[in-house]
Amino acid sequence: MKCSYPWLFIFAAAGSIIAADPTALPPKAASDAINAADLLKHIKVLASDEFEGRAPGSKGEELSVKYISEQFKALGLKPGNPNGSYTQEVPLAGITTVPTASFMVGGKTITLKFPDDYVASSARLQPEVKAENSDIVFVGYGIVAPEYGWDDYKGVDVKGKTILMLINDPPIPDPADPTKLDPKMFKGRAMTYYGRWTYKYEIAAQKGAAAAVIIHETEPAAYPYSVVRTSWAKENFEIDAANKNMDAVPVRSWITLDVAQRLLSESGLDFDALKKTAMTKEFRPVAIAAKANFDLKQTVRSFKSRNVVGKIDGSDPKLKDEWILYTAHWDHLGRHEELKGDQIFNGALDNASGVATILEIAKAYKKLPAPTKRSVLVMAPTAEEAGLLGAKFYANNPLYPLEKTLADINVDGASAWGKTKDIEDTSDGNSTLDDMLGDAASRHGRVLKPNSQPEKGSFYRADHFEFSKLGVPSLYPGVGKDVIGKQPGFGMEKRNEYIAKHYHQPSDEVDPAWDLSGAAEDAVLLFEVGYQVANGDKYPEWKPGTEFKAKRDEMMKKK
Repeated sequence: MKCSYPWLFIFAAAGSIIAADPTALPPKAASDAINAADLLKHIKVLASDEFEGRAPGSKGEELSVKYISEQFKALGLKPGNPNGSYTQEVPLAGITTVPTASFMVGGKTITLKFPDDYVASSARLQPEVKAENSDIVFVGYGIVAPEYGWDDYKGVDVKGKTILMLINDPPIPDPADPTKLDPKMFKGRAMTYYGRWTYKYEIAAQKGAAAAVIIHETEPAAYPYSVVRTSWAKENFEIDAANKNMDAVPVRSWITLDVAQRLLSESGLDFDALKKTAMTKEFRPVAIAAKANFDLKQTVRSFKSRNVVGKIDGSDPKLKDEWILYTAHWDHLGRHEELKGDQIFNGALDNASGVATILEIAKAYKKLPAPTKRSVLVMAPTAEEAGLLGAKFYANNPLYPLEKTLADINVDGASAWGKTKDIEDTSDGNSTLDDMLGDAASRHGRVLKPNSQPEKGSFYRADHFEFSKLGVPSLYPGVGKDVIGKQPGFGMEKRNEYIAKHYHQPSDEVDPAWDLSGAAEDAVLLFEVGYQVANGDKYPEWKPGTEFKAKRDEMMKKK
């Protein structure tokens, strides 16, 4: 992603941001180094069965870290850690949870089947975590958002209780057009961070809840329950913090819509009616005539995982201590031995393809006749699938100062079905980096299109978000949908098919029908944007109104 420029610019009177000089482009020979064949070569290795799904703390990690480090070295990248290594240690804990759960309603017990009815885990590094005979309170969407005048808790004490909540943001109709969502409330159609499950567990911890239960619905969650099951019904990971994460909510859970409807019905309540009331500012928490019981038996193992980091030193004595960061997580979901048939979650698109992309971009930088003025850092973080943990650890323990990190360009998935006329702006136009990507696309006869599915909240679901939260401008491109030579709708059909059938499933494997020529073209655009930032004279900035701008402005003042 991209982020800074000469400090004088911060105080310039104009205030507007202009993209770097479009003539300051990398030589064609450097861009031409990026090619589909090498992308596929890297993906085939990283997504092979030998790598066993690349789970942190496994054989797959050892092989992944070794391969990426060797590729950095072969390309001529220097070790990215100032200690002289290609890795940054990330203290993680692997947590394998065996949960039992039930609801007591009107003298009857509803026993839940794991993982078909629910999943449950804890970030607390303890051998057992319980919530016994806990009162249940429905808290709507579980959101406290003062800027929208929204508080789903209304001062109700939920300490020690089990809170039941909906996923995503409240879909508030637009008063001017009830067929659309109000753009003034939670960004309308787009998901905000309030809609993410991570936020809902965070606010539950702040409120002192004993357990936080999210009701899964496929459309607002943006993925089917099968994704929840495969993501949570396995060994999960957390940062091994000094406090053993005792500030986290004790029990985190998802339940299926069927289970939620049964629980509410048995309690004399109607799910649809409750959901309707939750879509208003006037909503107040609803006590449910039921009790919850969770008992989590946990096996905890602490280990050191690794972010893999390579660097290319800048050539300008005054600017080489400023950085352009490229990221793509190397991890995936590993091997699930309890499954029949294919047990390996190869993660070919998610995210062997992203790692392959940043390796190709690094190769292009090394083909330049001279290094860029600023330095380039290329990083493959660990444990993205567990909650962006590797990126989070780096952002809070940076090897190079964040105030001197101009931007993060993050790649999570690549175009697999050929060249496209478009590339998507999954960053939602949040920073001037988006404008630079649009300019780059235009130079190549392509077009930058808005996020086609902003309701899925993709911006909050990938590694760049951990840098964004701390103020670093970020760019997160999506895959184009207008595939050249294919019928209209082909690209979106492939996207929807991937989410429904292959996302976080063993079937995310290399497909012989892939055409990575489009992925190579996308990589060239990201190379050009980074090159311009690395050589330019203006800092990328968050645009007015974005939730990250104040943090960056504060950071730059301290600089």
